Amino acid sequence: MRLFIDECLSPEIALDLARLGHDAVHPLHIGRRGEQDHTVKDRCIAEDRVIVTENVGDFKALLGREDIHPGLIALPQTSRAKGLALIADAIALLEGRGGDPMGAIVNSCIDFDASGQPHLRPLP
Repeated sequence: MRLFIDECLSPEIALDLARLGHDAVHPLHIGRRGEQDHTVKDRCIAEDRVIVTENVGDFKALLGREDIHPGLIALPQTSRAKGLALIADAIALLEGRGGDPMGAIVNSCIDFDASGQPHLRPLP
């Protein structure tokens, strides 16, 4: 999957996901630290990257105004290890739907219930 790991998350998450075969980037690694959320959103749409963030409210609002977007994985605030595990669960959910996981999350958001189970919901 093509993932943008938001600056609020550890850059190690992007490296871990890359080792698992995903095209994951973090602002630290690509010279884009400190970008405003609307710029991140625009770049992710242009690059067809799913945004992975704990900054859920802002990105839901920004993506919710778009006609089409690559999707959002909305993490709760948690540790790096748990965040990585939740992202893996989100990817498994998408892969379990059959077909292209990038296509399955278009115009959607994956968030997590209190027990950590991922749920795919339309956005907007």
